[in-house]
Amino acid sequence: MVKIYIDPGHGGNDPGAVSNGLSEKNLTLQIGHFLSDYLNKNYQDVSVQMSRTKDETVSLRERTNKANNWGADLYLSIHVNAGGGSGFESYIFNGQFANQSRTKQLRSQIHDTIVSEMNWNDRGKKEANFHVLRETRMSAVLTESGFIDHRQEARLMRNNDWLKKVAVSHAKGIARAFNLKETSQSLLDDPLYRVVVGSFLKEKNAREKVDLLKKKGYESYIFPFAQQNKRYYRVIAGAFRQRENANRRVNDLKKDGFESFIVEV
Repeated sequence: MVKIYIDPGHGGNDPGAVSNGLSEKNLTLQIGHFLSDYLNKNYQDVSVQMSRTKDETVSLRERTNKANNWGADLYLSIHVNAGGGSGFESYIFNGQFANQSRTKQLRSQIHDTIVSEMNWNDRGKKEANFHVLRETRMSAVLTESGFIDHRQEARLMRNNDWLKKVAVSHAKGIARAFNLKETSQSLLDDPLYRVVVGSFLKEKNAREKVDLLKKKGYESYIFPFAQQNKRYYRVIAGAFRQRENANRRVNDLKKDGFESFIVEV
């Protein structure tokens, strides 16, 4: 079993880069969820954990400790760039470490696959002294997918299909690096059912709904998405492989006073 730890950068009181009406923390979370879903649905013998599944503050130490304690095979930190420029770049730790050769190999396969799949301007394979690269005991790679302050790339970032393409390119890179086998076609056709408890134009309203759900014992998270040039914040209270389980969650929510609906992905 290959263990992939997905770390959507920033979150909570740390928005990351902000430009063109977009926030990095929301984009990385969307890509992270799309990536997790795609890996789980399309490849065999892979297990996925995420550092955060909603808009919350998670310290860098918490992120790396969780990955180390789990014994992940790959730590993938997802980011969106800023500061002028366009295209894709990736990072590994710039010091000496035990699995350096293996990390370079994995990073190269992931990086090259993403650049090829996205037809991106390749800004290079780089090294840096980032906490998430330095304090992880497994191979760790940080990706920077596009520039939030580049007008054309920011326009693409508003499109859910484009964000899914970014996630799929990451997944294909991971699959290539770890020689993951694809799931059989019958399982590929199985949808994922998300239970949605509200869709809001204001993130503040979505957070309030998450807090109400938490008080009733429902774990939930915010999933930003774009539709007709508007950004919405969906509150998700469960994602299920079986429709009947999603229906059961909808019924339980209704008993507790929450209206919800199911979305297939």
